[in-house]
Amino acid sequence: MIFKVFYQENKNTTPRRENTRTMYVEVDAKEVLEGTIKLRELIMSKTNYRIEFMDALSDTALEYEKENGLYELTEIK
Repeated sequence: MIFKVFYQENKNTTPRRENTRTMYVEVDAKEVLEGTIKLRELIMSKTNYRIEFMDALSDTALEYEKENGLYELTEIK
């Protein structure tokens, strides 16, 4: 399952809507709830990002993102 993650690049500053960025991350569909918790923890531990919202994309939404050139899968290591 693909999640669209909305985040701010610096968790130490006040969030501003115009500074919101997005990334797309894949999570194992069998463990969506547990996977999203782990994903949030992984992003926060490996980056200085402030996560605002994580949204599971439906097939239709994913196709829209791909068609409009917005989609690029991010791998967090």
